[in-house]
Amino acid sequence: MDGFLLILLIILGLAVYFIPTIVAFVSQQENRVAIMVLNILLGWTLVGWVVSLVWAVKKNRN
Repeated sequence: MDGFLLILLIILGLAVYFIPTIVAFVSQQENRVAIMVLNILLGWTLVGWVVSLVWAVKKNRN
C-alpha cells in the first residue's frame, strides 16, 4: 500500500508541475514548445513555474 501511495503522489506532483505545459498544448499556444522547455528547465523555481503558466494562458495574437 505504501508503494501505491508513493507512486500516486509522484504522478500527482508531476501533473501539478506540468500544468503550464498541459495548458499550453491544450490551448494550442504558438510557443508551446518554448513554454514546455521553460517549464522543464526553470519550473522547479516558483518564478519559472509562474512565468510559464502566465505565458501558457496568454492569448495568441492573430
